[in-house]
Amino acid sequence: MTDQELLNLAAECGFSHVNMLNVPALEFRSEVRDMCSADKCNHYGRCWICPPHCGTLEEVAEKAQKYSRGILVQCTGQMEDDYDVETMLETGAEQKKCFAKLVKAVREAYPNCLPMSAGHCTVCPTCTCPDAPCRFPELAIPSMEAYGLWVSKVCEDSGAKYYYGPQTITYTSCILVD
Repeated sequence: MTDQELLNLAAECGFSHVNMLNVPALEFRSEVRDMCSADKCNHYGRCWICPPHCGTLEEVAEKAQKYSRGILVQCTGQMEDDYDVETMLETGAEQKKCFAKLVKAVREAYPNCLPMSAGHCTVCPTCTCPDAPCRFPELAIPSMEAYGLWVSKVCEDSGAKYYYGPQTITYTSCILVD
């Protein structure tokens, strides 16, 4: 699949913005992982694809560095005001829906692709972590932050916007392919 075919496929999945990912510029940062350990999302240590269970920073960087290309995808919502939680949730759900569709299609061409989502895994209502193995390891997708990626920097390095103006919310995901 060419870069243009990847971009076209992502656009067909319904994203607001699609861009090629600058894979060589990816930086796996300990300070992002440190933010995860603050556990503001209540998933640190409680989800198999979140830190610390998703692997050390070195392990995830080594895994990601096997890929030569990737695509960056975003859904942006227009909020009525800065506190429009409904639009925030709707846009996040739209990103998850579009991303699931894209991952399924990309995996047909690249079964070993590495998808990274916006936010924690939502495959199961409650994760089995740490009491039992992941029920659906083939469907569970780590977040970009779980891999130590500073999303705004990844966007900047890939020639994509991170901020689309006042009263907007944007969710960003990526898929690495070989």
